[in-house]
Amino acid sequence: MHSVQLAPSMMCMDLFELGETLAVFEAQKVDYLHLDIMDGHFVPNLMLGTDIAAKLRARTAIPFDFHFMVTNPLEMMPWFDIRPGDVVSVHTESTAHLQRALAWIKGKGAAAGAALNPATPIACLEDVLPDLDYVLLMTVNPGYAGQAILPQSFAKAGRLRKWLDERQYQAIRIAADGNITLGNAQKLRRAGVDTFISGSSGVFRKDGLLARNIETFRKTIL
Repeated sequence: MHSVQLAPSMMCMDLFELGETLAVFEAQKVDYLHLDIMDGHFVPNLMLGTDIAAKLRARTAIPFDFHFMVTNPLEMMPWFDIRPGDVVSVHTESTAHLQRALAWIKGKGAAAGAALNPATPIACLEDVLPDLDYVLLMTVNPGYAGQAILPQSFAKAGRLRKWLDERQYQAIRIAADGNITLGNAQKLRRAGVDTFISGSSGVFRKDGLLARNIETFRKTIL
């Protein structure tokens, strides 16, 4: 299995505590900052825009995990400062030219991922496997934080890992996003997930301090 990676979901942060939050993330050496980019069309919400992304980039050297929940991502991705070391995912349903989008991401020196909505079949990845560095498995329907995990997600994660391995794509990582509680993360880890997008149910839980939440998450999952 791949090593565990943690990417806090920045749509769940308190903007008024940005400096303190980034200081904790740097001290805890989180792997990525997860930025949900939403256009109000592909998903029914608007979320993090170019200005927020630029302010975050100016304040920290932590690489970004861009998740484009937008229609025609090739039109919007150039608006953002995507750099080598970042990871970037686009939804399989969001573009008629998925391979072109993945090639554009790799051209920026970033890792390229395909995101699957809960009802999107794994088989739609068949012809882009050589172009992928990771798969982002949505365990809730995208657009809003605070949703309950869809119970089918655990079996789907296991089927995805097996499906990739059978095709000799063991190097492709699997990320999961949506209601990543400690208990859900343990089940997803056993199914083969190695990268966890952690938001209001995990890193940003209100019943604990940020640094302690991260430490607890890592101790539980590792």
